[in-house]
Amino acid sequence: MSDQNPVPPPSETLSFDFVPTRAAGLQRLSEFLPRAGKAYAFERNYDWGPEHRSNISGLSPYIRHRLITEDEVFAAVLGPHLESEARSFLHEVAWRTYWKGWLEHYPQVWRNYRLAVTRRVRAMEKSPTLLEAYDEAVDGRTGIDCFDAWTHELRQTGYLHNHARMWFASIWIFSLRLPWELGADFFLRHLVDGDAASNTLSWRWVAGLHTQNKHYLATVENIVQFTSGRFNPRRKFIDDNARPLNWEDFGPQELLPEVPEVVAGLRTGLLLTDEDLSPQSWPSGTEGVVALAGLCSVDLRSPIAAGEVARAFSLGAVEDGLTRAGAMLNLTPQRLDDEDWVRSLVDWAKAEGLEQIATAYAPQGPVSERLAAAFRKLEPMGVHLAVVQRPWDETAWPHATKGFFQFRDVIPKLVRL
Repeated sequence: MSDQNPVPPPSETLSFDFVPTRAAGLQRLSEFLPRAGKAYAFERNYDWGPEHRSNISGLSPYIRHRLITEDEVFAAVLGPHLESEARSFLHEVAWRTYWKGWLEHYPQVWRNYRLAVTRRVRAMEKSPTLLEAYDEAVDGRTGIDCFDAWTHELRQTGYLHNHARMWFASIWIFSLRLPWELGADFFLRHLVDGDAASNTLSWRWVAGLHTQNKHYLATVENIVQFTSGRFNPRRKFIDDNARPLNWEDFGPQELLPEVPEVVAGLRTGLLLTDEDLSPQSWPSGTEGVVALAGLCSVDLRSPIAAGEVARAFSLGAVEDGLTRAGAMLNLTPQRLDDEDWVRSLVDWAKAEGLEQIATAYAPQGPVSERLAAAFRKLEPMGVHLAVVQRPWDETAWPHATKGFFQFRDVIPKLVRL
């Protein structure tokens, strides 16, 4: 599409107001459905700015928190559209599944990233030059008009168009020469759809660390075309000849972990986290529950404070999930202390006399880290951890070991779920 003339933005305006509820996600899905086919395929790459978002769905924050689920989205889209017409959009949804599955096979990548962010933050505190360059970037004071505008948009709205995310990451890494881990951390702290797998691996892909010798470079021509002339950065600011970062081996592929299943007859507490807030469609784990609680991991994404917009969305999403689950189970939900998951879960289990805690599978990320630490304390107390895995993940993740183009072969199986 690089040789096409820019497509002007639509005359009508549509900005995203991300309300953190399942009802809002379902409404957005319904409103987007007419454009999920050929219109999306033609217009999806254009970033016309935060006031002109009719060409994209805005569903990612809801899917990321599973206020709505991937299989719900597939089923809704394939109602009015043929699979061939909606393929571009369905593949975008499947990318998130692929990233999560891939990171489950290579968890050392996430662990390395977490350690690197901590090291980079400490190093930045000791380097006035690096700190100044970083502050200019995250404050939107670099002098690169498009980059600075995207910085302000991200901080104010918690969202960026996917194409803008790629341009931003490329400029951060190859033009500003800033550590990619700090850029990924900046995104993860501010995005309302901030996800450990999608965010980390997308930044690695741009840097050339996901596929060897393949990186993504922003160009002036591409930015001009796909912002329809909204931005025209000076060529001297954009390095479109940079080499990929030095290759880092991501370690051996690991087997997917065994999932401890729900044990019938135990006194069970249901735990909701911001990884999956639609327990009404869990295949198990909601039977015979005597207590309900929720935890949110947004403040655990980074050693630096989370952005207020992202924080408000995740906290609101957990509250919405708890409200719906409480009505479904006829239980009064409890909000536990998000700062200390270990103490919170131990105290909850003791207070409720729990023999089992059932929760949704937490892929690599802050939730899985905290749950692992908590259950090292709970297991000696005789509290069993039961993990509920969705058929969607169980079907898709075993195929997410190489590139997305190989992974695409599993999409027809997901359509049939």
